[in-house]
Amino acid sequence: MSNSARPKFFVYAPDHTEEGTFAKRLSIRNEHLARMKTILAAGTIRVGGVLLTPESLSAPPEGQKMIGSTFICEAESLDEVKKMVEEDIYYKEGVWDKEKIVVLPMMAATPIP
Repeated sequence: MSNSARPKFFVYAPDHTEEGTFAKRLSIRNEHLARMKTILAAGTIRVGGVLLTPESLSAPPEGQKMIGSTFICEAESLDEVKKMVEEDIYYKEGVWDKEKIVVLPMMAATPIP
């Protein structure tokens, strides 16, 4: 099955809101980004990024607050995407709120890069 024919999935991974979560996110961010680059190069993640607070839109870069992650993936199965999420350092180290993560199949109405 070619990449473009694989099922697509939407992932919403909000951060915990407890004190210290943002600092923990920043302390392990390089490891998270290095892993994401590998997954992106393999074609599994098609679009991804950090979620920001609404106030971050008018804040300078150093004042922007990261509050979660989201991405669109292509994979053979829902279980494959869930495994990818569960193997991420943000999941393992408790940055993402495991109880609030959403992974759903999706059908794109527009082209996905």
